[in-house]
Amino acid sequence: MDLDFSADEMAFRDEVCSFLAEVVPATWLTRVRSGLRLEPEELIDYQKALAAKGWGAPNWPVEYGGTGWSPAQLYIFESESARAGAPIQFHQGLELIGPIIFSYGSQVLKDRYLPGIINAHDWWCQGYSEPGAGSDLASLTTAAVRDGDDYVINGQKMWTSYAQVASHMFTLVRTSQEPKRQQGISLLLVDMKTPGITIRKIETMDEKYHTNEVFLDDVRVPVTNLVGEEGRGWEYGKVLLDRERMVSSATAIHLPQVLDGVREAARARTVGGVPLIETPVFRALLAQIEIEAMALETMVLRLLADLAAGADSGPRGSMVKLRWSDLYQRGMALWIDALGPEAAHFRALDGASPADMPYAMQGALYSRVTSIYGGSSEIQHNIIARRALGL
Repeated sequence: MDLDFSADEMAFRDEVCSFLAEVVPATWLTRVRSGLRLEPEELIDYQKALAAKGWGAPNWPVEYGGTGWSPAQLYIFESESARAGAPIQFHQGLELIGPIIFSYGSQVLKDRYLPGIINAHDWWCQGYSEPGAGSDLASLTTAAVRDGDDYVINGQKMWTSYAQVASHMFTLVRTSQEPKRQQGISLLLVDMKTPGITIRKIETMDEKYHTNEVFLDDVRVPVTNLVGEEGRGWEYGKVLLDRERMVSSATAIHLPQVLDGVREAARARTVGGVPLIETPVFRALLAQIEIEAMALETMVLRLLADLAAGADSGPRGSMVKLRWSDLYQRGMALWIDALGPEAAHFRALDGASPADMPYAMQGALYSRVTSIYGGSSEIQHNIIARRALGL
């Protein structure tokens, strides 16, 4: 793998930097590097700007509106975006259901939904987890019964991120009862304005509104909104979950920005008259995370190169997700340590605290969920043991 950029790639990097300087406000940086999502309207504005530039779907095939970028260009775009404080593009539509639609969906679904994902006309949420089916997703009980040209859905979904602003939901439902739990599951696309859908906010300790319960009572969905074949939803869902873990590849590139926040806070705080950044114990803790973050970034580069060559990623999506969530949590914890006791507050005190202090604490609290969503760390260990070690 060649890690040196060509002259054309360096020119592309300059183009990316110029574009980001125009569309990314400086005020986004403190939130984005803390791992916090921007407000929906900000994410939509950013996606629209990317779409207007022709960069709305960097990872998609050209025939569906993608850029046709090489792995090196994708890396340059993601790394420069992170450095500029640009957010991860909202992945529920772009990185999750979009590729499933263009891989398995009918032409009708492709024509209807793919343009809306790219230009941010539609916002998607993921209806997977249920009160009794989280990491053990095969236990889901939400049922869809065929009634003429419709499916009638009844059930409940949990931890549905941004359902409150979503226009559509892709959801796994049970369309038949089979001896093997993974069978009889189908993937449906649901308009969130359909009668019978109730959304209830879930309070989280970071005090941000981003997740919900979703209740579906006699919700009628056209049969044409079935993705692929009935009963093959588990197969599609596994592909989708692999893609969700691969999103961590892009997120991992944002780790250096978290560490920038750690360094700034450690330079500003003194302990015994010495800047915290100069104390041996703190320097050792920071250096260890930096080394591991560099190793993870190299792993991501190798993975992108292999994928571009058509190689199977195997369990490496799980490996990246596992390492990224661990490093992100450790990095945010170190940031809070560097900020000191006042970091316990969600608001800067008397205007004297660092401006990013409330975001750092919210980010540290939110980071706890990263080892749960997309399959818990325990599940990732199981996947790696089964697919890499044959256990």
